Amino acid sequence: MAVLIDQGSKILVQGLTGREGSFHALRNRAYGTQVVAGVTPGKGGQDVEGIPVFDTVRDAVAGTAADVSLIFVPPRFAADAMYEAIDGGVRLIITITEGIPAHEMLRVYNYLRTKDVAMIGPNCPGVISPGKANVGIMPPQIFAPGGVGLVSRSGTLTYQIANELTQKGLGQSTAVGIGGDPIVGSSFIDMLARFQADPETTVIAMVGEIGGNEEEQAAEFITREVTKPVVAYIAGFTAPPGKQMGHAGAIISGTSGTARAKKEALEAVGIRVGVNPTEVASLVEEALAR
Repeated sequence: MAVLIDQGSKILVQGLTGREGSFHALRNRAYGTQVVAGVTPGKGGQDVEGIPVFDTVRDAVAGTAADVSLIFVPPRFAADAMYEAIDGGVRLIITITEGIPAHEMLRVYNYLRTKDVAMIGPNCPGVISPGKANVGIMPPQIFAPGGVGLVSRSGTLTYQIANELTQKGLGQSTAVGIGGDPIVGSSFIDMLARFQADPETTVIAMVGEIGGNEEEQAAEFITREVTKPVVAYIAGFTAPPGKQMGHAGAIISGTSGTARAKKEALEAVGIRVGVNPTEVASLVEEALAR
């Protein structure tokens, strides 16, 4: 199995006719992903290298049976695009757009929770199930099929740790970048539950960073619900308090949200935490050998 996406997933791209949307959609298609439609209001009837463009998500779903929406819409229109996708008939939304105001995302999040639709992002690199489908901006050449479930708040660290794993011959079942904004559609807990239920995922690698309490909540969830080995990495040990580092959600206040506090919370429940991406791969290798 794969988590969230597989070779049967049918992708529509909101913003396909834009530069970023067309570039990454065509790369996803070249990987073997079924990119079946694009959505740009007012451009229905056009196409992008054979991919038909529709005016609305609902029209695209009706015309192609698309079940996943990939969003590359500019920030000022992104909330409306997410609402349209939620109501348009897809089961999964992956929002790459960054810079969406937190108050707008909070309203989207609350609406999303009333619907049977999952969301990854915003401000994320997307999802890849190696050998099956790639939806987003992940560089597929560094991933390989296997049994490691990888979930990360950081796009760059997703790539780095996946590359370390692949170089050790440790492939991935699915890699998910959940996004680094303060409010995102899916949490560590959401993804840990999916990986726990996936029979092809044998070990989970979780990549956190400073800010918020996602990792601490995940540690509590793991003790109650996760029986598979979990290895972690936390970025930001040298980050000064009160200064945003990278993502909008990567900011600490006093002792809250620090890398050390997160590391201690994870280690307190028996989760091994690597000091760098290379060690994370080694810890995964050890977990698989047990």
